[in-house]
Amino acid sequence: MSDPFATLVADFAADLPAGDDGAHDMAHIGRVWANARRIAAGEGGDIALLAAAVLLHDCVHVEKSSPLRSQASRLAAERASSLLTARGWAADRIEAIAHAIAAHSFSAGLTPETLEAKILQDADRLDAIGCIGIARCFYTAGRMGSALYHPEDPAATNRPLDDRNYALDHFRAKLLKLSDGFQSATGARMAQERTRVLTNFVAAFEEEVGCNQ
Repeated sequence: MSDPFATLVADFAADLPAGDDGAHDMAHIGRVWANARRIAAGEGGDIALLAAAVLLHDCVHVEKSSPLRSQASRLAAERASSLLTARGWAADRIEAIAHAIAAHSFSAGLTPETLEAKILQDADRLDAIGCIGIARCFYTAGRMGSALYHPEDPAATNRPLDDRNYALDHFRAKLLKLSDGFQSATGARMAQERTRVLTNFVAAFEEEVGCNQ
């Protein structure tokens, strides 16, 4: 059986963003697809539709520091709809793919209404936690010009969290909370495993910088 994702990658190659963001590149899309396939194996879903949604979920790139960040998934959904329409996809399938893309983003604040949308959201969020999530967090912080941590109060014991300026703050501000919002049972189990990695990392990091002394 042919891989629908591989077929779509070849078809859409010229339309995919070729930016320099290593946290949202084709390797990220490939990992999200691997997550999505694993979740779908346990939950079901339309694999061809899911493959298109995964491939195009970041087809419009907006930097994390941009004021347009909360609109990124909506912009990607609109562009994906145009690309799929030009290739003759059926309107109902385009609508389903666009919904999955629009709802996948944490910053969009939209509730996924279909199984495929739930799987895409879970699959994408899995790539924000675990070892890969740690790497992506610090990579993105570097692109934004953020410091690794607040030198006087790394654990934010006596100050508000500020993940725009301190990478370590992003774990408590967002990453450690993500596992509570997973949509599928399979995704939730995977998230729990990866969140343990984050928890252990934060504890070790804070010990190294003297939080427990």
